[in-house]
Amino acid sequence: MSASTGANGIRPPFRVLVIGGSYAGLSAALNLLDLCHGKPARFYPDTPPPAQKIPVEITLVDERDGFLHLISTPLAHASDEFAPKAWARFDDDVTALRAPGVRHLHGSVVSVDCEKKTAVIAPSASKDHVEERYDYLVVGSGLKRAWPVVPQSLDKGSYLAEVGSHIQKLKDARDGVVVIGGGAVGIEMAAELKLVYPAQKVTLVHSRDKLLSSEPLPDDFKDRALAVLHEAGVETVLGRRVTATAETPSGFDLTLSDGSHLATGQVINAISKSVPTSSYLPPAILDPDGYVKVHASLRFQDLVPNAEFHYAAGDIVKWSGIKRCGAAMHMGQYTAQNIHQQLLKEVYGNEPSFKELGEIPPMIGLAVGKKAVVYDPDEGTDDGEHLLKSYFGQDLGHQICWNYMQLGREFLAVA
Repeated sequence: MSASTGANGIRPPFRVLVIGGSYAGLSAALNLLDLCHGKPARFYPDTPPPAQKIPVEITLVDERDGFLHLISTPLAHASDEFAPKAWARFDDDVTALRAPGVRHLHGSVVSVDCEKKTAVIAPSASKDHVEERYDYLVVGSGLKRAWPVVPQSLDKGSYLAEVGSHIQKLKDARDGVVVIGGGAVGIEMAAELKLVYPAQKVTLVHSRDKLLSSEPLPDDFKDRALAVLHEAGVETVLGRRVTATAETPSGFDLTLSDGSHLATGQVINAISKSVPTSSYLPPAILDPDGYVKVHASLRFQDLVPNAEFHYAAGDIVKWSGIKRCGAAMHMGQYTAQNIHQQLLKEVYGNEPSFKELGEIPPMIGLAVGKKAVVYDPDEGTDDGEHLLKSYFGQDLGHQICWNYMQLGREFLAVA
């Protein structure tokens, strides 16, 4: 009988704590659930299932009470018809989590002790902190982004009120809407506004001469994004930044860096510095900007005790490439497979074979009105309505991601 086996000869379930219920966290939790139950990982359904099962208890903790499809926020913040669909409550709507040995905690993580393998959690419904013990930790809480790039509400009811108020202001704007910031979010916000409200004047203001100026992307992609944005009916002001905003009886007056003025009915600030949500982790494992330092296996670097039992995935990881939901889900899947390999070694003595993440080159897909503009190093730049359908579907990728992670599918255990 091994040291990890109970007196009755049965090994108690491994406790896996997953921090963050978005693309990376859900992908890690659900793929690991599959593997430990002797099923193929859901992202690779055609691969042979594991020969052995492993008892596991997975706890998913998130400050929100549901999964928010962040990629669709430009549409959710423009359409009161779509907004409710973008947020799915974990306990009511995400059927995949109603599985044996899986539970959801609505709350925020205060601190993590890697040596003791414990996390202190502040539940949303209580003023008292609770201590959660774990055998493995997955950090996937992502980045903190400001409103209106991302809603700040932590429950669906508050989210609908927050977004509903925003949408009403857009509907009431008499002199058009100005979106400030020509990054990916600003471009998509402006394009979705024009698509939902075609009669509304929409203007995108960007301080640089080219859109996406902070992204390591070729000029032909940036130029194509601008051309397709114009095709969608969005006006642009480039090379001038907004230096002052003043309210007027009809809306707002913007002062630009060349001294000119721009009158508008409503202003959306799409400039947001994304900050890693890693303040609960030991500083030793973070880079100066707060990103988690990991090996290619996504395991913590050997800078904290018990590093081999700690993983991170998604936007919070210090890694190459533009932050994208596809990369986050891929990291979550690798995390699940590598934890499973460690469990097989611990329980059955199997020699592990770890997945390792390669360098991720810059690549991107933008939904711009009725078209998508895409770039990857192999195929270059392209755009078209067919690409919007294949990359984003009809709802900025909501149904594509939902189906890929199988969030609405009941978990069926195998005999």
